[in-house]
Amino acid sequence: QVQLVESGGGLVQAGGSLRLSCVTSGSIFMIRSRGWYRQHPGKQRELVATITSDGNTNYADSAKGRFIVSKDNGKRTVYLQMNSLKPEDTAVYYCYFQLYGGQHYWGQGTQVTVSS
Repeated sequence: QVQLVESGGGLVQAGGSLRLSCVTSGSIFMIRSRGWYRQHPGKQRELVATITSDGNTNYADSAKGRFIVSKDNGKRTVYLQMNSLKPEDTAVYYCYFQLYGGQHYWGQGTQVTVSS
């Protein structure tokens, strides 16, 4: 019923850009925050960027100055614009929604691979 559908991942050379999108469907969300996490093989999932309902953003240090998280409430979509990509950005990226009621949802993950 509740789905978070991600798109925009792929293979890109270092220095390039990608734009990830995550569209929600199903029940109406009372969203507290939304954004993106990523997971490298053998490591724990880590925050990349989030945006709250009032527009406040939070970025991992590695993403500051390069990535921009944004949202479109009407389209029920959250975006991650990734610029100046580095090989260390290679990971599976997961869309994340947190609701005011405490529930959270994850996308299926999309692979981002940055070649040197």
